[in-house]
Amino acid sequence: MTAATRVLVTGATGFIGGHLCRRLIENGYTVRALVRESGRCEHLTSAGVELAVGDVRDSASLRRAVRDVDVVYHLAAVFRKGNVSARDMWAVHVDGTKALLEAAAEARVARFVHCSTAGVHGEIKNPPATEETPYGPGDPYQNSKTAGERLALHYMTEGRLPVVIVRPAGVYGPGDLRFRKLIKAINTRTFVMLGRGTIQYQLVFIDDLIDGIIRCGTHENAVGNVYLLTGDAPVTLNDLVRLIANVLQVPPPRWRFPVAPVYAAGFLCELLCKPLKIDPPLHRRRVDFFRKTRAFDISKAKRELGYQPRFGLPCGLMRTVEWYRSTGLL
Repeated sequence: MTAATRVLVTGATGFIGGHLCRRLIENGYTVRALVRESGRCEHLTSAGVELAVGDVRDSASLRRAVRDVDVVYHLAAVFRKGNVSARDMWAVHVDGTKALLEAAAEARVARFVHCSTAGVHGEIKNPPATEETPYGPGDPYQNSKTAGERLALHYMTEGRLPVVIVRPAGVYGPGDLRFRKLIKAINTRTFVMLGRGTIQYQLVFIDDLIDGIIRCGTHENAVGNVYLLTGDAPVTLNDLVRLIANVLQVPPPRWRFPVAPVYAAGFLCELLCKPLKIDPPLHRRRVDFFRKTRAFDISKAKRELGYQPRFGLPCGLMRTVEWYRSTGLL
């Protein structure tokens, strides 16, 4: 595919989607972004991105968005908040994905890159997980993302659309706000380790992930394949926290607390808050950060795509912390 390729990006207003749009523009692509409203997209239009107002749940808007498009990068997703229902997740991750797949197939796009998640593997009992590790979703978000991925694969196996599946692990970097809570807690010395901190965690810096996603959209051997994309090696949660403290130049946290009572409290919060459509102050999913190993083998992406993460944790964390500080978020 040439630099003149026209691409459509869904989820362009999100952290990963915004970085992907900017990189594609820098690389000479013509980029169209599906957005629900154009009012707060100056960062995209100023970069040269064309806006297509629509929604993955609106088939007519999708048919307009894919017109004359060569490659679709489907990143649209519902952020996993406590007040977002399983029905909402299913509507976007499954029904929306099906509608976009159908529109792309009708338009005969040359490639459909579907952004899934490493979370489809659920709790990894025999790390590291590979692309062949069975599905094991453990919550409504992972269930809906698994169903959406299966749909995309079905379109591929039926010969209706050339599809590539991307499964990113935990993503961080400038522009990300999810890991800010962890970094801020370590910086203010209020972080408490739940459990022993020996579970493994594997992160990918945003620039490396974008490299991998674009390779999935351009490499001739990618079609029909699934790729886990993350950093080079996992670290224990204890080591991750120490690395962050090092970058912040603060003492490593020393406070610890058993994980089981906090997990039970998270369940109680969800039970009380969800019927009221209130985002619970504590989720079991957040406590899972301290309970479940997330370690992956990326040798397939390295071997077949030439994917090679360039940013180790110390460098990536330094860039992230610098961005938080420059924007007043830390």
